[in-house]
Amino acid sequence: MHKTNSIVMHAPRMSIFEIAANLELWPKILPHYRYIRYLERSPERNIVVMAAQRSGIPIKWTSEQIIDRENVQVRFRHLKAFTKGMEVVWTFEDRSDGVLVEIVHDLDFRVPILAPILEPIIGDFFTHNVANKTLHCMKAYVEAQPNQVTA
Repeated sequence: MHKTNSIVMHAPRMSIFEIAANLELWPKILPHYRYIRYLERSPERNIVVMAAQRSGIPIKWTSEQIIDRENVQVRFRHLKAFTKGMEVVWTFEDRSDGVLVEIVHDLDFRVPILAPILEPIIGDFFTHNVANKTLHCMKAYVEAQPNQVTA
């Protein structure tokens, strides 16, 4: 399963990156996120339990988050549940019309024979929907911040 969500935001690239990397902020600015709990914490690597909802359905997963300031990426690796092994990469690309923020989800299903059944549920119904809401809510938040002028 390979899913990509993207949106153009109008704020400085590094401001967007830092907001995306700040998981403590997510439940405050992303109404579909119920909570984020830190199991391990450091400036570049965190283990977190993330909980969101999709149309009232609660979902929860455990992820390793890597904050890669050198490459301006936020990466997640799902450690438990149905999405165990999923790799998620956030990228931030300066463009003439703003900053293209892209989230790519990659998952090779552990039981390949179930992929045709699980991909529409996990990929389309949950992952694509939650990522799309995340990007749109984050865009509204970053663009509402004072002094947000694209560099």
